[in-house]
Amino acid sequence: MGKASRRSRGSARELHQREAGAQPAPFVARPFEGLTAETEWVALREILPAATATVQLRPSAVGAGAPTTATIATVLPLAWPGLHRADGQVLVATQSGSTTGDASRDIAQVLLTTLAAEPGSPVLATPLATAQTPRLQDVLDPAAPFDVTVHDGFEFWVDGVAELDDEGKASLERANSAAVPTSRVAGVDSAYWCRIGERTHIRWVLPQDEDVATDALARLHAAHESGLGEGTRLLGAFRACGLLVPVWDLDPDSSAADHEGAAAAWQQRYDAAVATSEALSGDERRARAGLLSRQVTLR
Repeated sequence: MGKASRRSRGSARELHQREAGAQPAPFVARPFEGLTAETEWVALREILPAATATVQLRPSAVGAGAPTTATIATVLPLAWPGLHRADGQVLVATQSGSTTGDASRDIAQVLLTTLAAEPGSPVLATPLATAQTPRLQDVLDPAAPFDVTVHDGFEFWVDGVAELDDEGKASLERANSAAVPTSRVAGVDSAYWCRIGERTHIRWVLPQDEDVATDALARLHAAHESGLGEGTRLLGAFRACGLLVPVWDLDPDSSAADHEGAAAAWQQRYDAAVATSEALSGDERRARAGLLSRQVTLR
């Protein structure tokens, strides 16, 4: 579908909302703020190719008889926003579906639509979220953990890979071949090693507001302490869902486990930089300007 067609479809939805008296969803810079493991939500939304996590739902938000758990995934087959399996399991994609100014409302809209779908059916499209749409913060149990599992491929799409027909197996193989190899860096939160082509990187979602994180990163960069050990280099950072995600270039032959010690040491340096209250020095301001000049914003 071309861009013009997508714009037309989006305009039609917006017109319908205006006619129905619905207000557009307001922009939220940090849509996952207040959720358990905000940085993991950002990772699922922005940087992980194949990953899942289980969420617990508030019974008052989903109604009697509805499933009380759901699986949050990166993507689903054919870019479906959601899937209500025949066995009652509900899967919701974070990287598919319509988008507004609030990713939390977007995903909550998909979640509620998928819960209401007939078991055994995918959700092909969802209504555009509005200001009246509940947010994930309203729908999920705030006391429940949010533990992300990184997968080597997309076998989680199906109940049994061995039962797939030849066409289904070929489709799954194509998806798996396109997935960027990704592993969690143990010992720290929301840092992920990945291999893109012949190069390896670590992408780390930092929990502070992006301005605070940028200042701390600039302090480390000016002090020549922003690397993750010998043979690594801070390439820059991008902004995603109101948080900062620095990216390091690594030894191409290294694995995630090779950087666990360096990542733990970097975490200590970074925490100290965040706690520093003095104004940035001239060198630190120049380092900050250099970081900002290379930043991009996702969504």
